[in-house]
Amino acid sequence: MLGFVSLLMDISSEIIHSLLPVFMVTALGASAFYVGLIEGVAEATALIVKVFSGALSDYLGKRKGIAVLGYALGALSKPFFALAPGVGVVLAARLADRIGKGIRGAPRDALVADIAPPHLRGAAFGLRQSLDTVGAFLGPLIAIGLMFLWANDFRAVFWVAVIPGILSVLLLLVGVREPDTHIGAKRTNPIKWANLVRLGRPYWQVVAIGALFTLARFSEAFLVLRSQQVGLPLYLAPLVLVAMNVVYSLSAYPFGKLSDRLRHTTLLAWGLGVLILADLVLAVSAHWAATLAGVAVWGLHMGMTQGLLATMVADTAPEDLRGTAFGFFNLASGLALLVASALAGLLWDQLGAAFTFYAGAAFCVATIALIILARYGARRLSSGETAGAGRMRR
Repeated sequence: MLGFVSLLMDISSEIIHSLLPVFMVTALGASAFYVGLIEGVAEATALIVKVFSGALSDYLGKRKGIAVLGYALGALSKPFFALAPGVGVVLAARLADRIGKGIRGAPRDALVADIAPPHLRGAAFGLRQSLDTVGAFLGPLIAIGLMFLWANDFRAVFWVAVIPGILSVLLLLVGVREPDTHIGAKRTNPIKWANLVRLGRPYWQVVAIGALFTLARFSEAFLVLRSQQVGLPLYLAPLVLVAMNVVYSLSAYPFGKLSDRLRHTTLLAWGLGVLILADLVLAVSAHWAATLAGVAVWGLHMGMTQGLLATMVADTAPEDLRGTAFGFFNLASGLALLVASALAGLLWDQLGAAFTFYAGAAFCVATIALIILARYGARRLSSGETAGAGRMRR
């Protein structure tokens, strides 16, 4: 049910997001740097808000009510994209939408971890991510069809996005039941120093790896802009996200199941290698067909890594601090995404699109190096006084 809730909200969001970069550049006159800045600020806001919503869900011992609030705010933001007269309103609507995402994200992920048996946790995160991503390619497909039928009328298409957003909130209200007792009765401030120390070295290593990984994976808005640069027709712009998310959706669940049996850091390194390949293809492509191939490889890396990172957080965090753990993980990733998207837009404007993707590949190499160092440190600790680092094996 949580997967189908995500599916509906992603249909709503991706109808808009698949067209938004082109809408801002062609209809509102924004530069690539401004597109990157808006995307970075919006996504970073979502990830930063997760710190507080996750900690609150730990303190209250309840997840669903906070998640409902977040989905409702996301649904209410959608009409403002259709009404926006300039980039300022787009930014405000994008912030409201992403704040809603931030409110719901950590409690929802912690709820998945609460419900799923530990030996199936990777598969559970992969399944939710897969259903979420089905919505992420159905939304752009709907946008393509409506743009074709309605002669590139961006605003009319944006109005359609309101419907699945409302349905998502209704399904969460009636279709998901939270476990009665999944958190201990004792309540303390989840973000006080003693609890942050309890999260432990293996968890903070996952946070560091996730932040550096996010620097390598800037906003997908640049994939859309790249396709336009190499000649993809305007009404087919959402096809970029369709290609990415079809591969993402098909690969997320199998790789989630694989992560229940394979060393997590090994699988993450493989995913980074796939992202390097995607960046190189996107950097050198001169035709939209080659760009779509690079986008498909990008989608494969997403399927390999996104549910995996969530599983790594769940495995290394204490049960009563899972919401907080997801929150801080996403705070670090949010700050990294802000830097990555702004840097990507700046490189695009000053040096050209290829340099944006070359920079992403370079950050991938740095992340692989950090994974190797973390595994080396974990082996040293496991042979010493602490057994906690053994969890980093996962």
